[in-house]
Amino acid sequence: MSAAGSGSETGGKNPPFRTAVVPAAGMGTRFLPATKTVPKELLPVVDTPGIELVAGEAAEGGAARLVIVTSPGKDGVVAHFVEDLVLENKLEESGKLKLLEKVRVAPKLLDVKSVVQQKPLGLGHAVACAEEALDDDEDAIAVLLPDDLVMPRGVLDVMSRVRAKRGGSVLCAIEVPEDAVSSYGVFDTEVVPDASNPNVLKVNGMVEKPAKEEAPSNFAAAGRYLLDRAIFDALRRIEPGAGGELQLTDAIALLIEEGHPVHVVVHRGVRHDLGNPGGYLRAAVDFALEREDYGPALREWLQERLSDSWAPELTTYE
Repeated sequence: MSAAGSGSETGGKNPPFRTAVVPAAGMGTRFLPATKTVPKELLPVVDTPGIELVAGEAAEGGAARLVIVTSPGKDGVVAHFVEDLVLENKLEESGKLKLLEKVRVAPKLLDVKSVVQQKPLGLGHAVACAEEALDDDEDAIAVLLPDDLVMPRGVLDVMSRVRAKRGGSVLCAIEVPEDAVSSYGVFDTEVVPDASNPNVLKVNGMVEKPAKEEAPSNFAAAGRYLLDRAIFDALRRIEPGAGGELQLTDAIALLIEEGHPVHVVVHRGVRHDLGNPGGYLRAAVDFALEREDYGPALREWLQERLSDSWAPELTTYE
């Protein structure tokens, strides 16, 4: 069972999208100085870059193509998905076959291409840049924000089933504490009377970072979107907001206003925020604890480190 719950909304097999878009044009300023030369998306969660984890989720959800939206000069993110035959040959010759297997994963996940967002004009603008990479017959895209790591995988599958049954666009939501709603885009939702899955809700609107007393719910956007191609027309018609940026939420709100069906799937699993050092550290620890090679020793050390009796041994040099 997926973390989004069960029900007939989850039935079926063929995802209604071919292309997954990953906006990765940001500078990663919260991770400076590490991101001065290394793109934030390539920072490893244990030993796997966050962008590879997101790409793996997209591939598992049915995507055949990954479009990475980058900024000028930020080529390293896309390069991660290119075969490095020199490295592979060295690993093979030295008998490091487990490492060889790891480095071959990313290039084989899906077809990767990039488009460049020339100026940082917002998430909506970044998504709009991906339109040029689509085939004419594609009527939907998946958008995965690389800062959001949604576990366990499977929510894209549920979102695909909901779109297949109800049409329109489908978004992912997480339930957050009431005192945290001001940090998120929050959904105004209502129950779908005929939904067999209680985690599927109709969206009437979105409010960006509302005050606690003004929030319409505590269901917040979780960085996964399955968008009807109508989103591109909506992005062309909205006005820039603060900072001259085009907001994806404004385009979605326009579609709702015009009668376009929008639903959310509430994800009941874990969502890690790789966009800030605190969330990134939690993700790394969470992933490491699940690993057979690192988990047992790390768990033992954490228990010792967090115990009241822990005291470091200090070495003095005289």
